[in-house]
Amino acid sequence: MNIIYLLLALSVLVALIFFIAFIFSVKKGQYDDVYTPSVRMLFDDELVKPKSDKSNSTKNKKSN
Repeated sequence: MNIIYLLLALSVLVALIFFIAFIFSVKKGQYDDVYTPSVRMLFDDELVKPKSDKSNSTKNKKSN
């Protein structure tokens, strides 16, 4: 039974060490993404449709 308590304490200690290392790396900017914003415009697949101006379309029909 004593070994279970020892293993439980060790696993909590290891988990805390990894959690502290994760928090430290986030604060230092390890997970900041500096590459994606520079190439985002290259992979932009949105189609921009021009506004259709109704007054221009009626003028074109009258002139024909």
